Amino acid sequence: MDDYGPLRQQMVDQQLVARGIKEQKVLGAFLRVPREAFVPIALRTNSYDDSALPIGDGQTISQPYMVAIMTELLFRKEKPLDRARGKDKVLEIGTGSGYQAAILAELFPKVYTIERLDALSERARTKLTGLGYNNVEFIVGDGTEGYPAAAPFDGIIVTAACPTVPAPLTDQLAEGGRLVIPVGERYRQTLLVIIKEKGKLRAENSLDCVFVPLIGKFGWSTS
Repeated sequence: MDDYGPLRQQMVDQQLVARGIKEQKVLGAFLRVPREAFVPIALRTNSYDDSALPIGDGQTISQPYMVAIMTELLFRKEKPLDRARGKDKVLEIGTGSGYQAAILAELFPKVYTIERLDALSERARTKLTGLGYNNVEFIVGDGTEGYPAAAPFDGIIVTAACPTVPAPLTDQLAEGGRLVIPVGERYRQTLLVIIKEKGKLRAENSLDCVFVPLIGKFGWSTS
């Protein structure tokens, strides 16, 4: 019996659908992925709250709506990224708890996810493997430099804030690809969608947001 099933359905109905998330495949992914598995045991009763939650190491699991809107923005294109097509691959920067990676793994055939903290990456790997996800590759490193070994990517999603858009990430976008990234000041950002069309980049603003800083060569320093 899925004790959290009703709360998961309530989250989808009240936090996602009610705020305009429409893509049925994205909503289906949120109904399938057990968010309670990605939060500390002490916070499991809060798994489906309308808020971010701490996961340790100064990191958080993002508010469900923020995960959903970023996923839908990545998914949306003239020929939508779609697991059923069997060829799209996406890159996530900032593995964190692994929840966003699990959502992406429900939607796309291949997911690469980068985390600079080895302990977080290993915990996420253990969690996703235990849940049966075998289409996610985990990398420990500087996410601001992307992952050239598997580029180009049809989609890139960044789950931490950058002062500017890292050039390596746009360089690693495939033609027609999308980069979803929060950009701005340390404690206030705008969620941007960067689209590569005929080799050129077009940016669209989505909404204001607040993410933990993305640390790295093309992000924030640790000092």
